[in-house]
Amino acid sequence: MPPTIRVLPVDDALLPAVLALAVHPDQVAFVGHVADSLADVAVCPGSEAFALLHGDDPVGYVRIDRHAYALGDHPVATGAVALRSFLIDATRQGQGLGAAALAAIHDQVARRHPDRTRILLTVNVRNAAAVRAYQRAGYRDSGELYHGGSAGPQHMLWYPLPSSHP
Repeated sequence: MPPTIRVLPVDDALLPAVLALAVHPDQVAFVGHVADSLADVAVCPGSEAFALLHGDDPVGYVRIDRHAYALGDHPVATGAVALRSFLIDATRQGQGLGAAALAAIHDQVARRHPDRTRILLTVNVRNAAAVRAYQRAGYRDSGELYHGGSAGPQHMLWYPLPSSHP
């Protein structure tokens, strides 16, 4: 039975535990630091920060942007929300929490953004493990690379939301 993950907005009570979340040092180039993502959320309209909880313990973090602005008017960005800064804490990786968290995020996004048709993310071409994990979770590859990231070329992956008609 997969673990149960709850997706809750980061509030003052969750903030200290969320700020303590971190990935392995070799993953930082791909996902960054929670504090930096939270600072972006504070100044980016349409951005939301969420804690990923297993029981009462924050085990991960994700940022959802109402629009995938980074990709401009690219067709895959039309009707999409952007999944950004998704991470499972280094101490909790390898326990099936990532797959469970993605399923919970999909449900949360579908409820919060019923007018959106897909979730879009970019993942570095060097991060093969993440690409496989997203594809196992139902993400589709657009077949194109995004070259706007600071860590090099990235795959553009998308997940169809229930109301989607791909």
